[in-house]
Amino acid sequence: MKLIYILLIGVPLLAACTATTDTTENYELVWSDEFNSTELDTSKWDFNTGTGAEIGLIGWGNNELQYYREGNNNVSVTDGNLVIEARKENYSDMEYTSAKLVTQNKAAWKYGKVEVRAKVPETQGIWPAIWMMPTESAYGNWPRSGEIDLMELLGHQPDTVYGTAHFGNSFEDRGHFTKAITLEGGENFSNAFHTYAVEWKPDTLKWFLDGDQYHTMSSSDIKPYNWPFDKPFYLILNVAVGGNWPGNPDETTRLPQQMKVDYVRVYQKAGN
Repeated sequence: MKLIYILLIGVPLLAACTATTDTTENYELVWSDEFNSTELDTSKWDFNTGTGAEIGLIGWGNNELQYYREGNNNVSVTDGNLVIEARKENYSDMEYTSAKLVTQNKAAWKYGKVEVRAKVPETQGIWPAIWMMPTESAYGNWPRSGEIDLMELLGHQPDTVYGTAHFGNSFEDRGHFTKAITLEGGENFSNAFHTYAVEWKPDTLKWFLDGDQYHTMSSSDIKPYNWPFDKPFYLILNVAVGGNWPGNPDETTRLPQQMKVDYVRVYQKAGN
């Protein structure tokens, strides 16, 4: 698999990014979901529901168009995979539905390695994401307390995924550190399962695709901003429809679309 790497920087300073995988770490599996049952394990997952208006963020802060529903309307566990399905259907004054699963109030971690094997959808206006948010806004509202994106894909660019971290002093004064990977030869990420991971240490974040490191960020890279990645974060799996970044569905959009997740695994060092 041939890859093209594109670094997109939203901070003043940049340190060189290495491309080596640290194989000496003695990690232990501390949490996982293999999705080998026939229904969602609600001891591990909860639903974020609605349009974001419920928390004062209509469109979830991004002008998204979906209503996130609870239950098995947009979520199933089939053939060893979690399936999140985005649909065109009217629900609660919205034209699209989908689901957003979170480990919030169920499980959260500080440091370690989070790994997700998934097959993502593609079509104009679709926006699958695997990401993490802090359990508490210890340093203030977004983006002060940070955000870690293991994977995001824009449906009209199915050959490219992004690994990103967000931080900053306020919504107006914020930064992000992003790297994009583009497949060559007509391949795209919706054709097969891929493994997306982040390794998180006290002053470093590293991103991996299929076991190969492609992006790194250290606390010195984001100066003059503070490093907020020293508190527990929980995991989020969702498929959004529309929004500022992916654009809205149009006449070429094909729905429904599914993100399939084979497993989620979290590793930490003993005594972490």
